Amino acid sequence: MSLELLLRYFHFVSIFTIVGALVSEHLFLKSSLSRQEIIRLAKIDGMYGFAVLTLLGAGLTLWLGGIGKPTEFYSENPVFHLKLALFVTIGLLSIYPTVFFMKNRKGKPDDIVTVPKVIFWLIRLELILLFLIPILAGMMAKGIGL
Repeated sequence: MSLELLLRYFHFVSIFTIVGALVSEHLFLKSSLSRQEIIRLAKIDGMYGFAVLTLLGAGLTLWLGGIGKPTEFYSENPVFHLKLALFVTIGLLSIYPTVFFMKNRKGKPDDIVTVPKVIFWLIRLELILLFLIPILAGMMAKGIGL
């Protein structure tokens, strides 16, 4: 098995994991959560973070490692830069929910914690932006932007 194929596999599986984790967070989120529910969300968020790091590692290696397509294919494509900008924006949007889950997971398991509405909107915005990335990837694969 070639290194390129392995990296593309990890990149692809990471994308599915990120989508699954964000959708799960959105579905499990309620206006009031017990500490046990927050712990579950924190674990899902941890899986999300691990998948982001895996995606980033595989993606950067494919881009800058010259494995597969030449580095210029990505570096000179404005569609790729837009895709990266969306990825970074999603990462920045995820900081507040992650901090909230981490801070509020400690305490009595039966305690009820009120979730700020901004957490709902941040996760929804992350999902919307995340679903724009595949169309950009498809455009890049067709050479649009070069």
